[in-house]
Amino acid sequence: MLIKSATLFPFDDAIIDICNEKTKFSMQKIENIILDYGNVIFMINFVRSQEAFTQLGIANADEVFAHHGQIALFDEFDKGNVSPAEFRDGVRKLTNNFKLTDDDIDEAWNALLIGVPDGKHELLLALKENYRTFLLSNNNAIHYAYCMQHIQAKYGVADNSVFFEKTYYSHLVGMRKPDAEIFQLVLNEMNLVPDRTLFVDDSPQHLEAASALGIHTALCSAKNPLEKIVKDWNLL
Repeated sequence: MLIKSATLFPFDDAIIDICNEKTKFSMQKIENIILDYGNVIFMINFVRSQEAFTQLGIANADEVFAHHGQIALFDEFDKGNVSPAEFRDGVRKLTNNFKLTDDDIDEAWNALLIGVPDGKHELLLALKENYRTFLLSNNNAIHYAYCMQHIQAKYGVADNSVFFEKTYYSHLVGMRKPDAEIFQLVLNEMNLVPDRTLFVDDSPQHLEAASALGIHTALCSAKNPLEKIVKDWNLL
């Protein structure tokens, strides 16, 4: 499935129904909520970086980096196994343009990042008052720095720790979604019961991995944003 350039979320209503309907029966049992970051809290658009990478010289940018999958360079950067300098060198190799500056690459890489809509942080605080809440994000050093600068400048908070009991970023824990080990890490460290835990993400492949561990799931999308999920699950 290719990314649809007209939308932030490339998934149709049928997929949303499959990911959400099967778990609504247990909404009264939810005690813990694990939230993804991109397109659940912080809006992103993969196409913007695909187009920017194309301009830098990557011919097949939508295959190299996309919502549904990406090449090893990006996976390893997400896991913290590749440094920002090594990542930039990897992009230079993909473009075959070794004159690209760090700023050129960072600008293209950060192009997908849009920001946190007004009211989202207030919703997170309300959820935190009523549930044990956690952030589980596939992230990397460059995007993380940009996102933290954004929320500090716009909202006056240093990072996301104020909104959650604990935050988990892939590049800091050395593993990423949809690998089962990162979900198991959160469950084990926080002593969470899967059947009493809801995971919200915008990627079906991540929800499938969580569901396999017994975690309840909800797919976030443009038509099914976090606010609607909270309402549908009677969380507040």
